[in-house]
Amino acid sequence: MLELDAVQTLALAGLTLFLGYALCRAIPVLSRYNLPAPVIGGLVVALAVLVAHTQDTTLFTLDTSLQTPLMIAFFTTIGVNASVALLKISGRQVLLFLALASGFAVVQNLLGILVATGFGLHPLFGVLAGSTTLTGGPATGLAFAPLFEEAGVAGAESVALASAMAGIVCGGLIGGPVVTMLIRRFHLRTPEPTPDATVAAIAAVADGGDDPAPDEAAREFGALKSIVVILVAMWLGSWVSAGISATGLTLPAYVGAMLVGALIRNIDDRTGWIGLPVRTTDLIGNICLALFLAVALMNLKLWELAGLATPLLVNLALQVLIVALFCGVVFRLMGRDYDAAVMGGGFIGFMLGTTANAMAVMRTLVERYGPAPRAFLVAPLVGAFFIDFTNALVITGFINFWH
Repeated sequence: MLELDAVQTLALAGLTLFLGYALCRAIPVLSRYNLPAPVIGGLVVALAVLVAHTQDTTLFTLDTSLQTPLMIAFFTTIGVNASVALLKISGRQVLLFLALASGFAVVQNLLGILVATGFGLHPLFGVLAGSTTLTGGPATGLAFAPLFEEAGVAGAESVALASAMAGIVCGGLIGGPVVTMLIRRFHLRTPEPTPDATVAAIAAVADGGDDPAPDEAAREFGALKSIVVILVAMWLGSWVSAGISATGLTLPAYVGAMLVGALIRNIDDRTGWIGLPVRTTDLIGNICLALFLAVALMNLKLWELAGLATPLLVNLALQVLIVALFCGVVFRLMGRDYDAAVMGGGFIGFMLGTTANAMAVMRTLVERYGPAPRAFLVAPLVGAFFIDFTNALVITGFINFWH
């Protein structure tokens, strides 16, 4: 049995990541449905651990002390990249789409609670298998898993993985067909291309302080700014989280850092004091996320899923059904046009999986039916930047109600 320290655990996580990327390249279906490479690699290791467990063997012990800092760092970058200016520029469409997504996250949890109660499980099992892992994806599911364990949901990390993975697959499978039915039923056509100043303005805000062609020194300084801002937000955020927890609220460790990151970003938008490079911050966040997922998945105990397969499958089937039906509501409220239909495909993608799912579903549709510029403006903003905030509030509310 290998006994790995924190650095060795991180090194194994890196090797696990490369395994996942290799498998995604070698097996086209994995890429087609946007299954994250860190999840694939981590799942292979977790399956190997499961096989060893059935033989009463332990392959390794991990020091996961870096898992939480990596998770907090990723969600901090989400906060740093969440600009209020984006909401102001994009206006009513993004706000409406965000309201629909946030409201539907509540519906996902209520449905999950009904299923869990029907099977005699803890009600929070339904929240974990609801918006926590479907709207939130594997990162949010694993981040909240310790809180669900404390609240009485056994095997929360394994449940989070199973639910998130199944949601990603379903989101990739049903988004295209559902929207295709809308397009054909209402005889929708792509709009004529017109110059859109709003798109240009949003791109400028999203780019933040990025230099389109920086030299080596500028790149290094930009990376240093991002790293320092992330670390400072994590530092101050720990105090914010401690203060909120002192009030009796149960919330994940990253919330304080995410809020501080958002505050820093929006102060910088108004003052320009820091000039935060958004692309660099996003890159750092993606690396932290990949390593966090790999470490978390390597440490999973998949045998804890025994007996939970049926509730998970019933819940998933019902969740897929209601999101497909709700896509019609999204279509009507977002304008009843071609862009609104494509937006519905994106809605299905990230409400069951990840933003990558949403983008893949929408790309498939526009390749066949033509451009949908408004959809590609609204859906990524909500899926990548803002839904994590509102979903965290929704999940925290349900946990505190039942804890």
